[in-house]
Amino acid sequence: MSRGIPAPDRTDFDPGAAAAAATEAILHDTLHGDRRGVVVDSPPGAGKSTLVVRAARELAAAGRPLMIVAQTNAQVDDLVLRLAEKDPELPVGRLHSSEPGAYDPVLDEVDSVRTAAKAADLKGLPIVVATAAKWAYTKVDEPWPHAIVDEAYQMRSDALLTVAGLFERALFVGDPGQLDPFSVVGADQWAGLSYDPSASAVSTLLAHNPDLPQHRLPVSWRLPASAAPLVSHAFYPYTPFRSGTGHGDRRLTLGVPSDGSAVDRVVDEAAETGWGLLELPARHTPRTDPEAVRGVALVVRRLLDRGGATVSERGPDPAPLTADRIAVGTAHRDQAAAVRAALADLGVTGVTVDTANRLQGREYDVTVVLHPLSGRPDATAFHLETGRLCVLASRHRHACIVVCREGVAQLLDEHPSTEPVQLGVTVKFPDGWEANHAVLAHLAEHRVPWRP
Repeated sequence: MSRGIPAPDRTDFDPGAAAAAATEAILHDTLHGDRRGVVVDSPPGAGKSTLVVRAARELAAAGRPLMIVAQTNAQVDDLVLRLAEKDPELPVGRLHSSEPGAYDPVLDEVDSVRTAAKAADLKGLPIVVATAAKWAYTKVDEPWPHAIVDEAYQMRSDALLTVAGLFERALFVGDPGQLDPFSVVGADQWAGLSYDPSASAVSTLLAHNPDLPQHRLPVSWRLPASAAPLVSHAFYPYTPFRSGTGHGDRRLTLGVPSDGSAVDRVVDEAAETGWGLLELPARHTPRTDPEAVRGVALVVRRLLDRGGATVSERGPDPAPLTADRIAVGTAHRDQAAAVRAALADLGVTGVTVDTANRLQGREYDVTVVLHPLSGRPDATAFHLETGRLCVLASRHRHACIVVCREGVAQLLDEHPSTEPVQLGVTVKFPDGWEANHAVLAHLAEHRVPWRP
């Protein structure tokens, strides 16, 4: 455990009871409270989608029709399928655009799901789910009594404004540590104003309604005991959480012995401790650093070649570590493309390779991360964004291996944050500079040097 990161005392903590108590309090305020909104902060893997599905079912069972707002079509389809799986008798509407391929065609095979491009065609259904973009162009005769806004921290406040007239009360659920809402337009002219359209929906909501009930889910069921303390300390210092599992509850084993190479040694380190840092010599490189990209690909290749298997609380039998349970995370799309090409050269297929933005909300057994600051001559606001590193460091159930060039700590010290301080803008804490230092300090304990 790194210095400054407290080791959790599990003897007096029941994760199941803590999570259940938090959920009951959230549902009580949602179903029986008199406020127009309820806000729930959820750390990575805390059961956010499970909460959304349960709240939706309980509202529907109480005879209160509701709309669900998600941010992407994939999120919408996932929620609809989860609702149908949990309650096959519950009618659910999937509101979609008129574009071809607007939703997952598997929904057409689910008897309880009705799809339509117009809200009028779904009238009378207890639950209707759509993206915020689709709801923005929807008109209704009467507002829904309730709404659930999923991934509310990734929703811009202007998107919330366009749909706010469609419902009377809402449950807002999201992860405050993930990436901020994305905008292709500069928003400096609105910074500090109460109606800043680029701010997150939750930030603006609480700025105007500071007395709304606020809850947090206290347990991550994704992150292992080796990862939750670091992620909580580095990215959620004011809303700490615990792992739902203890040390020893999960194991990553390797069937083939190490060949003694740096790549195998970092794989062994990650299997034993949950973390690994494959460190290349310090050097300023192109963004698609060929040596670092090859290092990432070799780590993935060896994870597969060595016959990895995982054991967890989900069952007593070992599960093979297959390609679909491994992900590679990068900061940029061209880096992801370079990694895919390197994996293809090594004969690896089926591994998810994507940017932090696209990995949000997803879960894997092992992740391999190309550090956002590896080989860079500077530390820009993009690469220091707290949410980017948080996403990359919190997708795994068993282990995370980071590939990075030496010298990032010195780079951070040489490039302190120079973002202007703006009146009325809440300072995000922790900032990316501090979060990077916390993560690097922990990874230093699991460092394996590599000389390509």
